[in-house]
Amino acid sequence: MSKRGVFIAVHIQPNAARNELTGIKDDIWQVRISAAPIKGQANKELLDFLGKILGVGKSNLSIVKGHASRHKLIEINGLTQEEIAGKLMPGS
Repeated sequence: MSKRGVFIAVHIQPNAARNELTGIKDDIWQVRISAAPIKGQANKELLDFLGKILGVGKSNLSIVKGHASRHKLIEINGLTQEEIAGKLMPGS
């Protein structure tokens, strides 16, 4: 595996009733986050939520683009593209 991580595109909806992954549309993962987009709270909660789903620590996840946007590019280290897809879409 290269030192470079795998990148996924994410569209988040903050202030949701609960944290959930709602699917994928046009290669962009749709995620609802319960935190408000204030002082980075939604970004932090997004990384925590993805870390739990993917089974990786916070140090393996980073937002590389879109800190102040609903459209984000996330870098994930320690997993392959196939492993990430399998964890985000179980049964596929």
